[in-house]
Amino acid sequence: MTHTVNQEPIVLTGVDMADELKQLQARRPISRVELPGGVLAWSVTDPDLLKRLMTDPRVSKDAHQHWPALINDEITQDWVMYPWVAVRSMLTRYGTDHQRLRKIVTPVFTHRRIQALRPTIEAITTELLDDIAAVPAGEAVDLRARFADEVPIRVITHIMGVDPYQAADLATGAHAILDTTLTPDQAALNFAEMNRVLGELIADKRSHPRDDLTTALITASDEDGRRLSEQELGDTLMLIITAGHETTAHLLDQAITALLAHSQICADVLAGDIPWEAVVEETLRRDPPIIHMPFRFAVDDIDLDLHNGSFRIARGEVLLASLAAVGRDPRIHHDPDRFDPRRPVKDHLAFGHGAHFCLGAPLARLEATVALPALWTRFRDMQLAIAADRLKRLPSIVVNGHRELPVYLGREPRTTPKDRL
Repeated sequence: MTHTVNQEPIVLTGVDMADELKQLQARRPISRVELPGGVLAWSVTDPDLLKRLMTDPRVSKDAHQHWPALINDEITQDWVMYPWVAVRSMLTRYGTDHQRLRKIVTPVFTHRRIQALRPTIEAITTELLDDIAAVPAGEAVDLRARFADEVPIRVITHIMGVDPYQAADLATGAHAILDTTLTPDQAALNFAEMNRVLGELIADKRSHPRDDLTTALITASDEDGRRLSEQELGDTLMLIITAGHETTAHLLDQAITALLAHSQICADVLAGDIPWEAVVEETLRRDPPIIHMPFRFAVDDIDLDLHNGSFRIARGEVLLASLAAVGRDPRIHHDPDRFDPRRPVKDHLAFGHGAHFCLGAPLARLEATVALPALWTRFRDMQLAIAADRLKRLPSIVVNGHRELPVYLGREPRTTPKDRL
């Protein structure tokens, strides 16, 4: 069967996300893309097609079983995105292996356990806001580093039972894993460092078990090694620290940016005319934490009957779930680039779909609906220190956030942003 979709690849770098999303939307529902390192893939941007593929048993997340390029050693540790396919966690497993790993982690993320974390999240948020309040008047505060990053890393390391000195190292490593501009040497070094720190954490918990997620996973592994291998244990912890920190950090980052860039919407939220939950869902639609979710692989040839003709995804080809493009589908969302928490339809796939739907989605939503109103309750007159369109994005085709988010906490007289920053 002949491909009828335009196959000239769109090069994804993450440097200009808006332009790349427009190119992908123009070729909807599926288009050829080139990933860092020259790896080719198919980007799926149509929500209905993506849902179908996410629930199709002929689509796998296990590169070790279903990606010939990795199996045949064409993909090695020199590839900057190698950690995404090398790890063996529930993110990258298929079928019964995925079900086994997910079943072990699921009890930690029940509705009851998540809701029980509310006082902890409130306490963490209050402590951070107290520190921020000590910043001298008129001085810009980087809310990315001091708030958006800190809330989720403190919450997830609390759940995992990680000491503060380990938390800092793990946060640095998790951030670097998602940086798709690293050199091969930098990526390999970071991956090795993450494994070293996690190894120390596992050894410490084996010697000093406590009532936390890390100990629970070790217990599952030690009771029956067939349930959770040593690599699966480390890689599962790596997944939890990365997903539990990075996704919520970007959600907070983007929500703060959007509200500060839209003063009337912000005023309506603070007046109670727009619920915070609507702000969170609109942020997830318009600027989801994950731009493109790596990776899926065709287990067999998959024939598709698309609006622009028939199409075949060949066995072994790579699929990329382009979640940001799905959230801006103009057929579903009027004026999709506009931030509008009042829009009646805010459908998105920011947390995935099907068997791999993110277990941490309720936790991320809870953190955001606690942290955001607390921030504005304390600093009602916040302003961006530079224009929103001058904020620099993180260098990644995966995550969607800013390097820094400089904000003035009040409205006292000051020089213009361009003179200050």
